[in-house]
This record gives sequence, C-alpha cells and structure tokens, in this order.
Amino acid sequence: MYSNKSEGPRRGRSFDSMNIGFEEKLLNNEINKSTFTKIEENTEKKNTSEKGRATIIFSLKNEVGGLVKALKLFQENHVNLVHIESRKSKRRNSEFEIFVDCDSNHEQLNEIIHLLRKHVNVVDMDPPDNSCIQEDEMYDVPWFPKKISDLDKCANRVLMYGSELDADHPGFKDNVYRKRRKYFADLAMAYKHGDPIPRIEFTEEEVKTWGVVYRELNKLYPTHACREYLKNLPLLSKYCECQEDNIPQLEDVSRFLRERTGFTIRPVAGYLSPRDFLAGLAFRVFHCTQYVRHSSDPLYTPEPDTCHELLGHVPLLAEPSFAQFSQEIGLASLGASDDSVQKLATCYFFTVEFGLCKQEGQLRAYGAGLLSSISELKHALSGNARIMPFDPKVTSKQECIITTFQDVYFVSDSFEEAKVKMREFAKTIKRPFTVRYNPYTQSVDVLKDTPSINSVVEELRHELDIVGDALSRLNKHLGV
Repeated sequence: MYSNKSEGPRRGRSFDSMNIGFEEKLLNNEINKSTFTKIEENTEKKNTSEKGRATIIFSLKNEVGGLVKALKLFQENHVNLVHIESRKSKRRNSEFEIFVDCDSNHEQLNEIIHLLRKHVNVVDMDPPDNSCIQEDEMYDVPWFPKKISDLDKCANRVLMYGSELDADHPGFKDNVYRKRRKYFADLAMAYKHGDPIPRIEFTEEEVKTWGVVYRELNKLYPTHACREYLKNLPLLSKYCECQEDNIPQLEDVSRFLRERTGFTIRPVAGYLSPRDFLAGLAFRVFHCTQYVRHSSDPLYTPEPDTCHELLGHVPLLAEPSFAQFSQEIGLASLGASDDSVQKLATCYFFTVEFGLCKQEGQLRAYGAGLLSSISELKHALSGNARIMPFDPKVTSKQECIITTFQDVYFVSDSFEEAKVKMREFAKTIKRPFTVRYNPYTQSVDVLKDTPSINSVVEELRHELDIVGDALSRLNKHLGV
C-alpha cells in the first residue's frame, strides 16, 4: 500500500547465437560450433598502457586452419582471450564470423589488428575499456534494498495514517477505533523479516463490517471481474478460510501466495512512499494492512484496509502472469530517480489498482481499487467512464485521484500485453545498471559490469541446456 503523493552499463556486443561451443583445446579440430568461456573480472582502470576489455569481430577467409592461425596470434602476443563465439557470416554464407573478447591495451590491440589482417577480414572492433560502471556514476543513485531483509529498513517509513488519523477520517472521533488502529500499527512496526505474521482475533464489529463488503462485492464479481480473479477467489476461500463471516489471517494468505507465485505478505502500518512500496514488489513482497475500515460506513474508506488488500489484491497476486507484472514494476524502480519512480507508481496505480482488460469482447476489472469498491466498480464498467488504451508513456502522466472516481481508466488486452509494454517503458528509465532478482537468495543482482552480466549468461546457458535436454528426450519419446 503506497501513497501516490510525490515525494546500463556499456555492454560489449554479442552474437544472437545459442549454440553450445568449442573450447580452446578443440581448436586443432574442424570447428563448426561456438564456444563460451567465462569472462574473468577486470577492474583495472583505463589507460593506454594498462589492460582493459577489448572486442574484435572478424570473418575467416576460406582457408584451412584459418581460425587456429588467428587465435595463435593472440597467444604469441600474450593477449588473454576471455570470450569467444562463432557463427555463420551474415555477410557471406561461405564465411564464419568470430567474436573475441580479450584483455588488451591499445598498443597490443593495434599490433593484433595489424597481424590479423593477413589472415582474416576484420569486421569491427571496440577499444579497451573498464567494462564496468565507475563509482562516481553510482554516487547519485538512491539507496535501495539489495536483499529481502533490507525491507526492514524501509517498511516502517509510514507517510499517512497508521495510528494517526486525519480529522475527516470516519474513525477520527472514535477513541475505541483509534486505540484499535494503534494496536495494528504497533504490530506492523515491530515486524521483522522472517517473523510469523501475528494472528488477529478480530472483533465482532470488524467481522460484521468485513461481511458487508464481502457480500456486496461478490454480487458484482461474476459480471465485472476478470476471469483470472474469478478463478483464484475460490482458492482463497478454500485455503485461507476467506468467507463472509471470517477474515483471513495474513500468515495463512502469505503461505498460500508463496506456494502459488512466490509472493509473500508483510504487514504494514499505513501508507508507504511509492519508492518503498515498489521496492517490496521487487522481492515479491506485498505490504499489506491488517486493520478494518470504520464500521460507520462499510462501503467507504479513505485508505486501503484489509478488505481492499484481501479482496482486491490477493486473488490476482496468486496469478503467475500478474505476479510477474507486479514484480517487474518493482524491479524497475530500484535505484531509479524520484521522477522515474513516480512514473512507475502512476503506471502501477492505473493497472494494478484501477486497470481494466478485455475478455470475450467485454470490459472486465483487474485493478484492486475497483475490485474492492462497489460504486467505482459499477462506474468503471457502466459505459459512461472514459476508457483509453494502456500506454505507459501516456499513463505515467495521468493524475491519480484518491478521493473520487478516476477521470480515465486504462485498458489492456491481457496481462502479457501490459507486461511487454511496461518492460519497454522500463528500458527508458535512466540508471547506470539494471537489476535481476535471484529467487534462491531472495536478493537482487546489480548488473553493472562485465563479470556480473556474464554470471547471468552462465546461468542462462545452464537453463538452456536443461531445455535442450528436455526437447531431446521429448523428440526421442515421439520418435522424431
């Protein structure tokens, strides 16, 4: 739950080949495969006399032993080869193109190029560089959590509500309700990663308020909610006892989501900043309130409460494609500027909170703000609301409204379409690195230099090897 109030490294070129390759010890054999050798870390600073990472692309002439002759030149000039790839030339079918990454200074590179021209056609080259982001380029990057336990450092930076209520809040003059809110806020503030989420004994009044919201919304879901929501809502009832007369416990919901999509729940006292809220999504952590709205008006709340979180968000966080969409917005926010984070938060607001999609030719809601609001859910699908196609460049500039209905709603054909558009939009965010979530360690890998990028490549090769093995076994089973 967040408040919508404001508050790449230079990459070496590589071929688009996925062939498993040759190693240097096979160079005396006839070579028709590509090879990959792990790139070693190079942290030396750029200097004409110091070594750096250089890239050379050349094509082999149609002669026996051409590659062996070319690579021997690197050995004789004491140039360390750290990455080799090969593929059929796109310029001439009779030639191979070779991509070589090496440790070399400018003098060595010039000498190598001069010697290579006797045996190969040099297609392209990059001079030596650090192949990493300098520290001064990272100086202005805002702090962001690197591992899931780092969320302990930002989950309690509540901006709005929590135990304090505004004068126009329905529960402002209710001392009993305010005391109850403080109880929930204290529980959330004391929570640390790895702790079980405290189980709540909800009052009869809280369960009654929940029941009203649950009953009225379930009348609309069959004709207003997207199919993914309708598929997962019964699972919430089955595994978490989500019923009209029972409010699910967040610990049970967190366990349910972890088994479905890897998402977990973390209790929060109130509104977080967009940066802190989105950072949680990067680790597949959803910050969730436990308190219930004031009973004086069960169908209205000026803030997200447990009715909004459990009935609006949770069913779709149990959907793999939607969970990935949410996480990717979070990952794009890590280390981004305040302006970029605000744009991402606005896109989140008009998709995850108030998004619409088309299914069987009909508009359906997938946004949690709609799926937890009887009046706005009816309005958004009434035919009178203004609807526009989801386009992050446009959507990110739209004003978010939290006191009345939205001026406009954005529609996507599917979660996959929205995800593709958000990925492209995320690429426009300026930061000197990118990040990748590591589910094994529940941390983010900061990809800012050649070694970090190539460690990911190594993992991808392993995954591709598994896929290749699976396809081979399937073909053998089918007799292909």
